[in-house]
This record gives sequence, structure tokens and C-alpha cells, in this order.
Amino acid sequence: MSNADTVHEIYAAFARGDIPTILAPVADDVEWEYDNGPTEVSWLQTRRGRDGVAEFFAGLSAMQIHSFVPKAVLQGDQLVVGVIDIDFTVVATAKRVQEFDEVHVWRFNDAGQVHRFRHRADTLKQTLAFRGQ
Repeated sequence: MSNADTVHEIYAAFARGDIPTILAPVADDVEWEYDNGPTEVSWLQTRRGRDGVAEFFAGLSAMQIHSFVPKAVLQGDQLVVGVIDIDFTVVATAKRVQEFDEVHVWRFNDAGQVHRFRHRADTLKQTLAFRGQ
């Protein structure tokens, strides 16, 4: 299976709410939201390890996702980039966020496991919605 196939499988599992399938190809020492500055937005916080990734997915209960549409999955050497449209509402504030062409950066190790992941999103828009502004 190629790294791009793995990302396609992860996106399909996400649509089903199948977290164990998402976690299967994740390295034990994964960096989730690597190289990210401090943020109050729970789903954009840096996490480490599989337990951290599981916490990320559990934390998505803070949003009601209306649509999640992977538009493209591009593969390079141990790198996969997903381009996503997502539409969600922050449950606590009822603020809606629509992201068009949000980018997911997936980095793979030599064993074919996800060892780094990062969203490239409009963090200001998401922070304001998280705050209720």
C-alpha cells in the first residue's frame, strides 16, 4: 500500500468514525500538529504519541462536522498532502467555520507509518469561532 493509499484509508475511516483504523498506521512516537505555536483551540494543539492522536479525535466532539471532503491527495517521497474542504460548527459557541482548501501534511517514516501530521488552516478564523467571536 502506498502512503497516499494510507491517507485515503484514514480519510475513509474518519468518515465512518473508525478511530482504531486511523490509529493503526500511526507511529508510536508520532508528532501531531508538529511545529505549531501555542493555541487555545483544542483541535489544533500539539500532541505526541498514539494516545495524543486518540485525544485529538476524542476532542473533535467540540465540533459538529457538517461536511468533510477530501479533494486531492498528492504524494511525494515520504510525504502526502491532502487538500480538504471542511464545514463545521463549534458546539460551545455555535460559530460555523467553512475551510476551503485546508491542507493536511502527512509525513511518513521508513516503515510506512505516519510520524508527523499538521493541519494548514485558517487558524485565526478557527480561533475566533472557538472564542465565540
